Amino acid sequence: MEINEKGKKMSFNPLEEKGIPIEKQHRSWHEITKKPFNKNEVDCYSRTRQILMNGIEVEAWNFKHNFSRNCADSEINKLIAQTRRVEDMQQTTVNWLTPADQSVLETTLGYEQVAVDLTAWMAQNEPDDYVRETFNFGLLEDFDHLYRYSQWAYFEHGISPNDIVQGQTDIMLSRPTQNHHNDNRIRLRKPYDKFSADPQTKVNIYTLVSGEQQTHNYYAEHGMEYGNQCIRETYAEIKDVEEEHVTMYESLIDPTESWFEKLLLHEFTEVCNYYNCMEDETDERLKKIWEMFMEYEIGHLHIAVDLFQKHEKRDAEEVIGNKVVLPCRFMSQKEYVTNILENEIQKRLGTNMDYTEIDKLPKDWPSYQLQEDVNKDGSPTEMVIQIMAAAKGRDLTVADSKLKKKELSLLEKGLEEKVQAPDTVSTEMLSKMLKEKEIEHEC
Repeated sequence: MEINEKGKKMSFNPLEEKGIPIEKQHRSWHEITKKPFNKNEVDCYSRTRQILMNGIEVEAWNFKHNFSRNCADSEINKLIAQTRRVEDMQQTTVNWLTPADQSVLETTLGYEQVAVDLTAWMAQNEPDDYVRETFNFGLLEDFDHLYRYSQWAYFEHGISPNDIVQGQTDIMLSRPTQNHHNDNRIRLRKPYDKFSADPQTKVNIYTLVSGEQQTHNYYAEHGMEYGNQCIRETYAEIKDVEEEHVTMYESLIDPTESWFEKLLLHEFTEVCNYYNCMEDETDERLKKIWEMFMEYEIGHLHIAVDLFQKHEKRDAEEVIGNKVVLPCRFMSQKEYVTNILENEIQKRLGTNMDYTEIDKLPKDWPSYQLQEDVNKDGSPTEMVIQIMAAAKGRDLTVADSKLKKKELSLLEKGLEEKVQAPDTVSTEMLSKMLKEKEIEHEC
């Protein structure tokens, strides 16, 4: 292991590290349930790491249950049961870091900041052009979700979205959410080839599937907790898009990977993410948690390697290489997101696992019928802008003046004329709104 002058690991082969043996990974309930962070003091990217790692652990736990349900070998199931129990304990530790006074909408803004800045980082570090294009496509949808939820956070709780994103992520409209609803069959993408795909590609996708899946699940489990019916409907609408995102990203995974290969990739993904979190974390208390769990996951990885090599008769390095990759380096991605926003907001899903643009869509594009069905009574994510306009004169945005000046042109480019919801905020309406004074909010 190489160490630089700042004490950070330059390169790291987890296959050469011992980690912590599984039999030494049990902790007491007091050790499992750590003190939560202070929502008013925590760095926004400490929060995003905590949110992401909760999703990574949920995916690992869920995958291992599915593995066991499809495995008749009791000895293999015993090993998986051991690590699965620890994954569950780790998930408790990570998720219980969330403070009780952090509202559902505040947590939601954190989830969408994860989606935006994580996907933007991955896209810039993704070696596969097709996978990168898919990441960029989903990125603009999550960027719009952040904008829509930010309106509700301000309207319902008086929260400035900047209290959560801390100036690191812009709040601006994107490809409108009402246009995110697609025939789920055309969300399916071309899978990578398991023999030729770079380990970075595999870990990126496994990580993003975990993050999008937990976002869907969070909205499914908490979106109904508000008394405001339009907020409830907004969660229902965006939750449906998250289902499409899980479908899109998981379809990039080679379906011929064996259960043992997938187990190996899950454990390697966990090692890489905990390593990345440990290296970047500024909160020393959280850093110790990420480091401990990285050591746990190295222990799990060794078990997965032994199972893979025993049953597949292949070297684990053929699948994961010989060094960790960096899937989750959280940092501001404003410049990159703005570039994608300006150049790809008009992009849509093609019918052949490809991409096209609004003006090239056929009249019988499969998603038109679905959009007509779900948006016939209105789109809740459009209604929230209508409500903000009625209450405050306009929408709430948090971005530099250069990007704010492009809001109208972005809507003109990204809003589809066909099959619009009856409560759509048109370009004419937005033009009038933008003449109003900007909404003041605390930063």
